Amino acid sequence: MLQHLHIRNYALIEALSVDFTNGFSAITGETGAGKSILLGALGFVLGERADTGVLFDKEKKCMVEALFHLEDEQLRSLFEAHDLDFDTECILRRELNPQKKSRAFVNDTPVTIQAMKEIGSRLVDIHSQHDSLLLTDAGFQLHLLDEIAQNNPLLAQYQQEFTQYNLLSRRLKELQTLAEKNIGENDYLKFQLDELQKAQLQGNEYSEIEQSLNVMENAEEIKTLLVSADGLLEGIDNAILPQLNELSSALHRLGQLLPQTNELQQRVESTQVELKDIAYDLERLQDDAQFDEERMQELQERMDLLNRLMMKHHVKEFDALITLRDELEAKVNAFENIDKDIEQAEKALQDQTSLLKQIASALHKQREKAAKSFGAGVTELARQLAMPHAQFQILLDPLETFNATGLDQVRFLFSANKGVAVAELSKVASGGELSRLMLSIKSVVSQYNYIPTLVFDEIDTGVSGEVAAKIGDIMQGMGTSLQLIAITHLPQVASKAQHHFLIYKDNEGSRTQSHIKLLTTNERVAELAKMLSNDTVTPEALKAAEALLRN
Repeated sequence: MLQHLHIRNYALIEALSVDFTNGFSAITGETGAGKSILLGALGFVLGERADTGVLFDKEKKCMVEALFHLEDEQLRSLFEAHDLDFDTECILRRELNPQKKSRAFVNDTPVTIQAMKEIGSRLVDIHSQHDSLLLTDAGFQLHLLDEIAQNNPLLAQYQQEFTQYNLLSRRLKELQTLAEKNIGENDYLKFQLDELQKAQLQGNEYSEIEQSLNVMENAEEIKTLLVSADGLLEGIDNAILPQLNELSSALHRLGQLLPQTNELQQRVESTQVELKDIAYDLERLQDDAQFDEERMQELQERMDLLNRLMMKHHVKEFDALITLRDELEAKVNAFENIDKDIEQAEKALQDQTSLLKQIASALHKQREKAAKSFGAGVTELARQLAMPHAQFQILLDPLETFNATGLDQVRFLFSANKGVAVAELSKVASGGELSRLMLSIKSVVSQYNYIPTLVFDEIDTGVSGEVAAKIGDIMQGMGTSLQLIAITHLPQVASKAQHHFLIYKDNEGSRTQSHIKLLTTNERVAELAKMLSNDTVTPEALKAAEALLRN
């Protein structure tokens, strides 16, 4: 419920504060006094588009603040979704500076305008006389029906599953397109992979072949160097090992005479052992370093094959050729598994379709049930508003494919005349009939506590007399189940309100300003008499005003 509204530097308002209570409140005032300005400020703090043209003082910022009392625990999840603390008191504040920068706050926490608008839409429903045209919109019609059916939790579940349904549908189409598109490409990939697999590529073979070929191509020089090295160790005169033998014997004799030289003799012996091992390895390498022309040809052919494959696939390193083979293998395997993937995707989509049908069916049943009571309630109220033969019905047509709201297409049907069959609302209802229908519909919907605060902006335009009084009765009844604020020109409507506010202009000072005040009983009589007598208040008008208030 809206408890307090504070406006500063907005249009004709320099500063204005007003307190609201529950029940039915009427706001009246002369044309141009600022009723639409007040409504615009309320819309501004609820997240509507900002316009720097509304600044009262172009050098200062505009601020609108609204205090709400929250009782609906269902709003808690909405606040938590925006990372906001939920409390029974909620303050929305909107600011606009001369540089056209707008800021929004919920309980002093900065939020996006979209977040403010989403929260505001759950707190206040502002309905102007032009909004009656919404009644001809299929989406709005379905929204109203779902409010009556209290379908919001089920609809939220459906929309979540509908999102998953769309994801699965897209996935299946992607797989099917991929399968059709890649048949030719996969044949080519398999051809490339087959060639690389036949080559039986091994991890380090390229470098090993290079090394082996280098040895074979230099086998004669290697052999010569091995023989020379072996000879230096033990195969020629003055070779190293025979001389080390003599050195070792000399040191052994010396150690008997000079013990501290024993360590030197041991070191020489160690050197002898190491050099003998080296001589053995050199002899073995001489045996291995035999030129094998057949083996060399095999290695050269293998190297030529590897180089051709690297050139063909535009890679400079042999490791890249290995990587390419593995990637081709993965792609071919993935394509060969696509039939299985398609089968799994079809099964998942089938299961999701079944689930979605169940939820859509539950939505349909609740809508169908609500449509009967909704239609009957609106018809009853419409007949009280100078449409005695009114008929209002809601028809649900089945859809062949899912949409974001289920498998139902809703149509509002109406007839205002006796003996005339109902037809689509957009084709048969006049503007005045639409306004009265909207009032009837909002009255029925209000019984379901769909929103804490409802604002009517001259929804009663174009009616008078008995119909105006009946509209006042309906609004008075709506005030028992929600907070209703109605801007009206009709004294019959204003007299039914529990609270009566007057908006007026003050021309004193340097510029015109708008103000609002809550009227006392005597002030209400005077204001109603003024509305009844077109500004010239007569005793008869005062008596009529008193009678209206008594009734």
